[in-house]
Amino acid sequence: MHRLRFAPSPTGFLHVGGARTALFNWLFVKKYGGQFLLRVEDTDKARGTVESTRAIFEGLEWLGLKWDEDVVFQGANLERHRADVARLLDEGKAYRCFCTTAELDEQRKAAERNHEAFHYDRRCDRLPADEVARRVAANTPFVVRFRMPDGETAWDDLVHGTITFANKDIGEGDFIILRSDATPIYNLAVVSDDIAMAITLVMRGDDHISNTPKQILLYQALGAAIPRFAHLPMIHGMDGKKLSKRHGATAVGDYQHMGILPQAMLNFLALLGWSPGNDIEVMTVPQMIELFSTDGLSKNAAIFDMKKLEWMNGQHLGMMTTEALAPLVSRGLGRHEKRRWWLIGFGIFGAAMFYGDGMITPAITVLGAVEGIGVIAPALHPFIVPIAVTPSSNSDSRRVRWRPSRNATRAAVSIDTLKMPRPRLSVRRVMAMNSACASWTRSFWRCWSRGSSSITRRPSGSALTWNASAQPCSTPR
Repeated sequence: MHRLRFAPSPTGFLHVGGARTALFNWLFVKKYGGQFLLRVEDTDKARGTVESTRAIFEGLEWLGLKWDEDVVFQGANLERHRADVARLLDEGKAYRCFCTTAELDEQRKAAERNHEAFHYDRRCDRLPADEVARRVAANTPFVVRFRMPDGETAWDDLVHGTITFANKDIGEGDFIILRSDATPIYNLAVVSDDIAMAITLVMRGDDHISNTPKQILLYQALGAAIPRFAHLPMIHGMDGKKLSKRHGATAVGDYQHMGILPQAMLNFLALLGWSPGNDIEVMTVPQMIELFSTDGLSKNAAIFDMKKLEWMNGQHLGMMTTEALAPLVSRGLGRHEKRRWWLIGFGIFGAAMFYGDGMITPAITVLGAVEGIGVIAPALHPFIVPIAVTPSSNSDSRRVRWRPSRNATRAAVSIDTLKMPRPRLSVRRVMAMNSACASWTRSFWRCWSRGSSSITRRPSGSALTWNASAQPCSTPR
């Protein structure tokens, strides 16, 4: 039985990389069977906050990544962590180190002068047992160090294949597992908790590769079974650097408020480090589960492309039924209650100016179809990804074809004009109308602010060609 865990630290909101890691763990257990567990690593009391913990829960719930057992809080396991350290001390696999900060700094400087990497010289490991007992009785501060064995440590990574470290090159040699305030270091706490939770596969970012040999040595020292490891590639921005706030929103909650659908976000995140093969990109959640395989995991860094996320969102919007879309639009526009009637009027005005007077009645009908809230208004932009279009008319006055402009999505959209008593609300129709109104009204207000008189309404039902790449005040007569 597979048991995988997602173990975020509540020192910030659920970020894109964490959400991607949680998704891959969740997909694995859904595909191969098992449990997906959640552990909050809240041992950093100085930086951890209740708000961050809540944001992590809300982000996972929004994405639909439900965990299968009660949440484990690492801070509640402190006594077990200390007991594991005491066991390693009793078995001679760890020792107390009384070196002060000044002494360690001097050792580092000596190594630097000799152009060598610093390794702790084990001076405290050579102390007689009675001297150690005397210092402990005198309450001399100490940390506990793990005694690094000779040889090498290797594992078969599901993503990177066999990875091997020479033990003498791991960190600074005998690494600390318990601080002077009797709190555990990350590597000890993680191993202790993973053993208690019976974790069988650790799937996480490849920035943890350097921690893995230390953790494997601790598993061996504690006599526990070693889980398998899978280290996922990092996520970079378009500039090739590690994704950060300078690239824009990185918290999952930000994209939720921008109107990205959870299923679109999952689809997008799944492609950051995994490929289903056959050039498949757009997938529903059941399809992702069916296609998921560790063979498709990539070693190379993934690139976060906001334009692709917006495109992906549009694809999933296009697959939604009217009944599923209407509540999302209503809730989104509900946040603009103060501007509600202004937006409704602006949307009707834009539709009438663009299509002629014959659009006013249908526009009002569409507005009423979504709980009386205007759906063909610029306010839709945060909630429905706009399609940048260049509409043009043909001889059939009841049909308008929309073709993508230079910077638009590749797929062409064709819609019927809404010149009918009660037009049926559809996703494509709403998206196209929203984009048309936004494009026209932006240019209208630019011309209006310049005092231009070049904007001319066409008679009701007459044809109108709009070139999105034209100058703002060049609406043809």
